[in-house]
Amino acid sequence: MEDYVFQVKHLVSEHQTGLTVFIIGAGLFALRRWMAGGVCRSKARLDGKTVLITGANTGIGKETAVDLARRGARVILACRDMGRANQAADEIRKRSGNGNVVVKQLDLASLQSVRALAVDVEANEERLDILINNAGIMMCPKWQTVDGFEMQFGVNHLGHFLLTNSLLDLLKKSSPSRVVNVSSLAHRDGKIHFDDIHLDKNYEPLKSYCQSKLANILFSRELARRLSGTGVTVYSLHPGVIRTELTRHMSETLPLWKLMMYTPLMLLWPFIKSCVEGAQTTIYCAVDESLQNTSGLYYSDCAPKQPELQACDDAAAKKLWDISTSMVGLA
Repeated sequence: MEDYVFQVKHLVSEHQTGLTVFIIGAGLFALRRWMAGGVCRSKARLDGKTVLITGANTGIGKETAVDLARRGARVILACRDMGRANQAADEIRKRSGNGNVVVKQLDLASLQSVRALAVDVEANEERLDILINNAGIMMCPKWQTVDGFEMQFGVNHLGHFLLTNSLLDLLKKSSPSRVVNVSSLAHRDGKIHFDDIHLDKNYEPLKSYCQSKLANILFSRELARRLSGTGVTVYSLHPGVIRTELTRHMSETLPLWKLMMYTPLMLLWPFIKSCVEGAQTTIYCAVDESLQNTSGLYYSDCAPKQPELQACDDAAAKKLWDISTSMVGLA
């Protein structure tokens, strides 16, 4: 009798263990699927169209390039490191089966480099259908660009501001065309410090990053307003939390106690978006047919989302535009 009771208890224990493992496994699968976010379902072809992507040699920029090349586009990788860019171009050609992938030099920390690329594209490209301002730098030390701008504001906002404005004639000529600006959920903690735009009085890496990502959305909003009726539409987006190289400066700028606060989040690392998953909203904004008559909105997980209140401030958007115009020499 005792042996029978023992066997029953053993079977119940095994059943409970199996059920527990199943529940945990199902929970982890659901978490991973939720973290993966939305997927671009559009089958739109881009044959005969030209796309320029900044920072396309790595991360979500490279995966965006692979997808758009598969759709038949001529893809221009605008990158600072030409060695890595050429390696990425080879990979993109192989993965996409599209040999029409070219590399052009661009250092967003140099206005001269931005202008040189714009001149090159205007002179050698017959059209530009999609401009994707993807490149960025995150939470670096207080560095300066070649022109003396705070690095994150200079690269993430001003470089793309000048590039976009310099290519507007070609974008208008190629209309309907699109400008896609990769921002971040970090904009919710952002503020444009108009009285200290370079944060010389109180520089904090995260504070600067949030300001630059808010600037991306305000720029998109004002650009959309100015381009109304031209056939050029504008989109900004949050790609999600992604496993990329973007966080490489965090260990240099965060004090130890703050890094320790992020340690529990590292347990979620296997569930964070891959670069392919992180590129989906960028691709969606670049190609989805349903957006062709929509401009100036903010997206996340392949759907429109309401940004924070400060990102909807039209007066701040215009003020930022005017200041940026003066800073990059377009005034």
